Amino acid sequence: MSGTVAEVVGATLAGLGADHVFGVVGSGNFHVTNALVAAGARFIATRHESGAATAADAYARVSGRAALVSVHQGCGLTNAMTGIAEAAKSRTPMVVLAAEATAPASNFRVDQEALARAVGAESLRVRGASTAVTDAARAWHLATGDRRTVLLNLPLDVQAQPAELAPPPVALAVQPPRASDNAVATLAGLLTNARRPVFIAGRGARDARAEIEALADGCGALLATSAAAKGLFAGSPWDLDVSGGFATPLAAELIGQADVVVAWGASLNMWTTRHGALLGGGATVVQVDLDPAALGVHHRVDLAIAGDVRSSAVAVRAALPQESAGYRTGPLRATRWRDVPYRDDGDDRLVDPRTASIALDDLLPAERVIAVDSGNFMGYPSMFLSVPDHRGFCFTQAFQSIGLGLASAIGAALAAPDRLPVAACGDGGFLMSIAELDTVRRLGLGMLIAVYNDEAYGAEVHHFGPGGHPLDTVRFPETDLAAIARGHGCAALTVRKPADLGPVKEWVDGPRGVPMVLDLKVAAGHPSWWLAEAFRGH
Repeated sequence: MSGTVAEVVGATLAGLGADHVFGVVGSGNFHVTNALVAAGARFIATRHESGAATAADAYARVSGRAALVSVHQGCGLTNAMTGIAEAAKSRTPMVVLAAEATAPASNFRVDQEALARAVGAESLRVRGASTAVTDAARAWHLATGDRRTVLLNLPLDVQAQPAELAPPPVALAVQPPRASDNAVATLAGLLTNARRPVFIAGRGARDARAEIEALADGCGALLATSAAAKGLFAGSPWDLDVSGGFATPLAAELIGQADVVVAWGASLNMWTTRHGALLGGGATVVQVDLDPAALGVHHRVDLAIAGDVRSSAVAVRAALPQESAGYRTGPLRATRWRDVPYRDDGDDRLVDPRTASIALDDLLPAERVIAVDSGNFMGYPSMFLSVPDHRGFCFTQAFQSIGLGLASAIGAALAAPDRLPVAACGDGGFLMSIAELDTVRRLGLGMLIAVYNDEAYGAEVHHFGPGGHPLDTVRFPETDLAAIARGHGCAALTVRKPADLGPVKEWVDGPRGVPMVLDLKVAAGHPSWWLAEAFRGH
């Protein structure tokens, strides 16, 4: 096939597997985006480039396949940077295809390569007609093979050059290395002698549930996950759910008393370990990760093991000299937050966010995918709404930006079309990203959008309020979010008490022809439990 560089790049990426492309089209990425569509990729037009990058990130997380973002030069890329930063920090396999202005006097010219490096993304460039296929393939293979977010710059003066489509270079099939024999034997010995072992799995273990569970069965380990891998062990009687600030009191107690803690593809960052305070000082901490550079970055590690999680777990299981009951001395209890007693803070005007979340959990079908924005509220939907498995939870929190939840739900919905998509947002993040409500409506996504509305940036209210600081800059007048949602063509409810959620059941049971937005007027007299713990410094 003969064509332009833009057309060859688009056709090459589609041929390599870019089946979903998220973006906002401008003059600089018009031709390459159309080439992708012509080659069979589905283009999802968002209303803002940050929404495009965030939706692509979520699509990759839930589907397990790499996603593509297409943006205009300069301002199109800068608009997308927050979403790109989140993806890069999360090691999401994603290619950002950005037009690039190279003329020195162009008002669109910025150092796009430096922008990528600044947020931890890789940066490559389409150098010319003779290398267009190779350059595009290199970006795709780097993203998919190394789980990287890659910026592929497409200079404007190169795009129109005539080029030939050719078969792209084939990526070598590399078997990820398992842990060394010495590391396997050492870990097997630790687990054999452990009385209270706990496994904490992260995103790096999301394809290794069976292998990790088999090892846990052999040594009697209890199972937990980082927040990003929530749902990985759903259904197991030994599942403690999420480790860290989201952990129930019982889960925190059991993890804190562990004598051996093994992190499988988990970074053991401050959230997973409560700033290091969750893991007992006497516990032997082991970290297994494919990337040696990730070992020991966030928490002390007594045994650092570089290796593939799945094959390493299999090898350690085979090396166990005998099985033991370990920590499994009796049935677990109250490992779900909804089973932990609490005093309802609701009244006739405001609903307790815990009560509202439990009511929603009972109303929604089990097959669901939940995307959660950032903010003081986020513990309630994260912990009180159950998920069927790890594909049911999308947690874009690596950069801790608010405003990503709605776009995350779009990507998650497209990746799991057989599930009810749920976006859980705070009022600040929802209003920050409200342009994507049009995208949800236009795509015909039967999405439930639950807005935990405390009429403030709640984290700042609870962080600075006790010190007597003025809060006028972080509090807002009451906003009728339900009316705004109806203006976008959505169904909507204002919820001040649990009974107001009644129409949700009818919507769930119906065709879900339009999205439903819930304006949850939540009681917020105190910070959520996880934020209160963070404020105490652990």
